Amino acid sequence: MKLPMLSMDICADDTAPDSRVRASVMRSERAALDTIGRYKNVSRGETVIWAGDESTICGNLLSGVLKLVACTTQGREQIVGLLYPADFVGQPYPGRAEFTITAMTDAELCVYSRRAFERLLTDQAGMERLLLQRTLAALNVARRQMWTLARTSAAEKVAGFLIDMTSRTASSGCRATYDAPVTFDLPLSRGQIADVLGLTIQTVSRQMTHLKAAGIIRLPGGRAITITDSIGLEARAVAA
Repeated sequence: MKLPMLSMDICADDTAPDSRVRASVMRSERAALDTIGRYKNVSRGETVIWAGDESTICGNLLSGVLKLVACTTQGREQIVGLLYPADFVGQPYPGRAEFTITAMTDAELCVYSRRAFERLLTDQAGMERLLLQRTLAALNVARRQMWTLARTSAAEKVAGFLIDMTSRTASSGCRATYDAPVTFDLPLSRGQIADVLGLTIQTVSRQMTHLKAAGIIRLPGGRAITITDSIGLEARAVAA
């Protein structure tokens, strides 16, 4: 069985400027990844990597959502990031894991032995470059997350979070233009969103209600959400 490549976004738009490079990486290095990768299913609440433990695995997230957690000196846990399908899990090279990584939903991963993956990076320059690109992209995501958490109002935090969810999980949504409605399922419950944003579930629910009343979103049912006014949502994220 063929295993997925380093990042699932290799299968993105073939018109991208580096698509031929990515295709070349797929052809030349898939066989090498096949020899070291294995599928791993984890249940909601299950920990994949513990902070402080020896870093023995890394890999791709295929489905589900994982959270990166730091523990304060007082023993309080703080979510410092989220991982979505196509994100890289873990890190090559460091001896110890810096953050605990736990499944927020049922998830599937393709994992590699860290040391075997490091050897592969040494031998495959194209894959090493692709990992660098993914690392820099993850750094930008972390910076946006810090900005979201630094916002002073709950309205800004929730609006910013929904913008991020739209870009990360709504890629399959169909809309003719930028500001046309798009519907997708939120991967997290409102309680989990509250944990990520440092809010209460009541506050998250209240802000969702305000956005619905303003005609910016619709809530069809369950975890489904429709972004009806993306420009209005962005305005709420900048200033409540």
